[in-house]
Amino acid sequence: MKFPTLAAALITLAPTAGLAEGMTLTSAGDRPHMAGSLETFTGTVNIAFLFPPTDPFAASAATVTFLPGARSAWHNHPGGQMLVITEGIGWTQERGGEKHIMRAGDVVWCPPGVDHWHGATDQTAVSHIAVQQAGEGGAVIWGEHVTDAEYLD
Repeated sequence: MKFPTLAAALITLAPTAGLAEGMTLTSAGDRPHMAGSLETFTGTVNIAFLFPPTDPFAASAATVTFLPGARSAWHNHPGGQMLVITEGIGWTQERGGEKHIMRAGDVVWCPPGVDHWHGATDQTAVSHIAVQQAGEGGAVIWGEHVTDAEYLD
Protein backbone atom coordinates (compact mmCIF):
# COMPACT_ATOMS: atom_id res chain seq x y z
CA MET A 1 0.00 0.00 0.00
CA LYS A 2 1.46 3.38 -0.94
CA PHE A 3 1.87 5.98 1.82
CA PRO A 4 -0.76 8.48 0.52
CA THR A 5 -3.31 5.64 0.33
CA LEU A 6 -2.39 4.45 3.82
CA ALA A 7 -2.63 8.01 5.19
CA ALA A 8 -6.06 8.47 3.60
CA ALA A 9 -7.21 5.16 5.09
CA LEU A 10 -6.00 6.14 8.55
CA ILE A 11 -7.73 9.50 8.35
CA THR A 12 -10.95 7.79 7.23
CA LEU A 13 -10.71 5.29 10.10
CA ALA A 14 -9.78 7.86 12.75
CA PRO A 15 -12.36 8.32 15.50
CA THR A 16 -14.54 11.37 14.99
CA ALA A 17 -16.14 11.60 18.45
CA GLY A 18 -13.96 14.61 19.35
CA LEU A 19 -15.11 16.45 16.22
CA ALA A 20 -18.78 16.49 17.30
CA GLU A 21 -18.14 19.62 19.38
CA GLY A 22 -16.35 21.42 16.55
CA MET A 23 -12.79 22.35 15.87
CA THR A 24 -10.80 24.82 17.95
CA LEU A 25 -8.16 27.16 16.57
CA THR A 26 -5.78 28.85 18.98
CA SER A 27 -3.72 31.63 17.44
CA ALA A 28 -0.03 31.84 18.26
CA GLY A 29 -0.49 35.12 20.14
CA ASP A 30 -3.00 33.52 22.51
CA ARG A 31 -0.75 30.69 23.67
CA PRO A 32 1.19 31.13 26.92
CA HIS A 33 4.97 31.54 26.98
CA MET A 34 7.23 31.37 29.99
CA ALA A 35 10.83 31.07 31.12
CA GLY A 36 11.95 27.65 32.25
CA SER A 37 11.86 27.29 36.03
CA LEU A 38 15.19 27.38 37.88
CA GLU A 39 13.93 24.31 39.77
CA THR A 40 13.83 22.19 36.59
CA PHE A 41 16.27 23.87 34.17
CA THR A 42 19.81 25.24 34.16
CA GLY A 43 20.49 28.34 32.07
CA THR A 44 18.11 30.30 29.85
CA VAL A 45 15.16 28.27 28.59
CA ASN A 46 12.03 29.61 26.90
CA ILE A 47 8.83 27.54 26.71
CA ALA A 48 6.01 28.29 24.28
CA PHE A 49 3.03 26.05 24.94
CA LEU A 50 1.40 24.58 21.83
CA PHE A 51 -1.49 22.59 23.28
CA PRO A 52 -2.67 21.00 26.55
CA PRO A 53 -4.16 17.53 26.84
CA THR A 54 -7.68 17.64 25.40
CA ASP A 55 -9.94 14.65 26.07
CA PRO A 56 -9.63 12.10 24.51
CA PHE A 57 -6.17 13.23 23.26
CA ALA A 58 -4.01 12.93 26.38
CA ALA A 59 -0.85 14.47 24.88
CA SER A 60 0.50 17.99 25.39
CA ALA A 61 3.18 19.88 23.49
CA ALA A 62 5.45 22.90 23.71
CA THR A 63 8.26 24.46 21.73
CA VAL A 64 11.27 24.70 24.02
CA THR A 65 14.33 26.81 23.21
CA PHE A 66 17.59 26.35 25.13
CA LEU A 67 20.31 29.00 24.82
CA PRO A 68 23.95 27.79 24.86
CA GLY A 69 24.73 25.98 28.12
CA ALA A 70 21.06 25.52 29.06
CA ARG A 71 19.55 22.11 29.78
CA SER A 72 16.76 20.33 31.59
CA ALA A 73 17.19 18.57 34.90
CA TRP A 74 17.10 14.77 34.93
CA HIS A 75 13.50 13.72 34.39
CA ASN A 76 11.24 11.05 32.93
CA HIS A 77 7.82 10.88 31.35
CA PRO A 78 5.38 8.20 32.60
CA GLY A 79 3.72 8.15 29.16
CA GLY A 80 6.86 8.81 27.10
CA GLN A 81 8.02 11.85 25.15
CA MET A 82 8.84 12.64 21.53
CA LEU A 83 11.24 15.49 20.72
CA VAL A 84 11.26 16.99 17.23
CA ILE A 85 14.39 19.12 16.85
CA THR A 86 13.45 22.22 14.87
CA GLU A 87 16.55 24.46 15.04
CA GLY A 88 20.15 24.33 16.15
CA ILE A 89 22.27 21.64 17.77
CA GLY A 90 21.82 20.16 21.22
CA TRP A 91 22.61 17.20 23.42
CA THR A 92 20.49 14.49 25.05
CA GLN A 93 21.43 11.67 27.37
CA GLU A 94 19.74 8.74 29.04
CA ARG A 95 20.93 8.15 32.60
CA GLY A 96 23.93 5.81 32.49
CA GLY A 97 24.21 6.11 28.70
CA GLU A 98 26.23 8.09 26.19
CA LYS A 99 25.48 11.72 25.37
CA HIS A 100 24.05 12.14 21.85
CA ILE A 101 24.03 15.10 19.48
CA MET A 102 20.58 16.32 18.32
CA ARG A 103 20.32 18.36 15.12
CA ALA A 104 17.47 20.16 13.35
CA GLY A 105 15.31 17.52 11.69
CA ASP A 106 16.15 14.76 14.20
CA VAL A 107 13.45 13.05 16.26
CA VAL A 108 14.18 11.64 19.73
CA TRP A 109 11.90 9.07 21.40
CA CYS A 110 12.14 8.98 25.21
CA PRO A 111 10.36 5.80 26.39
CA PRO A 112 8.08 5.87 29.45
CA GLY A 113 9.93 6.01 32.76
CA VAL A 114 13.45 6.45 31.29
CA ASP A 115 15.48 9.13 33.10
CA HIS A 116 17.09 11.56 30.68
CA TRP A 117 18.00 15.19 30.04
CA HIS A 118 18.20 17.34 26.92
CA GLY A 119 19.30 20.84 26.03
CA ALA A 120 21.71 23.05 24.11
CA THR A 121 25.40 22.36 23.67
CA ASP A 122 27.83 24.60 25.50
CA GLN A 123 28.30 26.61 22.26
CA THR A 124 24.98 26.39 20.35
CA ALA A 125 21.28 26.96 21.01
CA VAL A 126 18.64 24.35 20.19
CA SER A 127 14.85 24.36 19.86
CA HIS A 128 12.55 21.38 19.84
CA ILE A 129 8.89 20.54 19.95
CA ALA A 130 8.27 18.30 22.96
CA VAL A 131 5.18 16.09 22.83
CA GLN A 132 4.41 14.03 25.91
CA GLN A 133 1.63 11.65 26.79
CA ALA A 134 0.18 11.88 30.28
CA GLY A 135 0.65 8.70 32.30
CA GLU A 136 0.37 7.60 35.88
CA GLY A 137 2.04 10.40 37.82
CA GLY A 138 1.37 13.05 35.16
CA ALA A 139 3.32 14.07 32.08
CA VAL A 140 6.75 14.56 33.72
CA ILE A 141 8.54 13.56 36.92
CA TRP A 142 11.47 15.85 37.69
CA GLY A 143 14.73 14.81 39.35
CA GLU A 144 17.95 16.55 40.28
CA HIS A 145 19.83 19.05 38.13
CA VAL A 146 22.39 17.77 35.62
CA THR A 147 25.78 18.74 37.05
CA ASP A 148 28.30 20.68 34.98
CA ALA A 149 30.53 17.57 35.02
CA GLU A 150 27.70 15.37 33.65
CA TYR A 151 26.79 18.00 31.07
CA LEU A 152 30.31 18.55 29.75
CA ASP A 153 31.44 14.88 29.94
